[in-house]
Amino acid sequence: MSVQAIAGVSPTSEARIMTEFPSVGASGLGRLIGSLMDSVPAKVCGIKVSYLIFGLPLAPIGALLFLGRLLGGRYVLTNRSVQTWAALGTQRTASVDLNEIASVEIEELPGQAFFRAADIKLKAANGQTLLRLSGVADAAAFGNVIQRAIQARRLVQSTLSTINARK
Repeated sequence: MSVQAIAGVSPTSEARIMTEFPSVGASGLGRLIGSLMDSVPAKVCGIKVSYLIFGLPLAPIGALLFLGRLLGGRYVLTNRSVQTWAALGTQRTASVDLNEIASVEIEELPGQAFFRAADIKLKAANGQTLLRLSGVADAAAFGNVIQRAIQARRLVQSTLSTINARK
């Protein structure tokens, strides 16, 4: 039996840190809706004119896209990797080890601002995109958590190698 320095944290097991679901702004149709909703910045009584023009006609399409997220995926950050999973079920579709990630970039595509969403690109040291997380709501916060998990993973590995060198 191994002793844990921090309750619930083990250097040998994987633990989930955070799960995010893509927003409607992840799809091309969702970004089109977002672009239309932000197309006329003029305001009437504090409401954007584009909301008045396009809001009601686009609402059913937006609702279908929102419900369609159940068929999409989810993004899971663990203490060892960033993973994409099917939204329903237990099928992992992609995974990137935290040690492989050199940088985390946020890219806001046209139409995503309306949904307060952006894409997160996980890049290797050579600049290659390892994984793209599309349409993440509040992407800056999730990107920050990923960066902190990368730093923590590297510190844990450094500490474990120092401890193992003492034996």
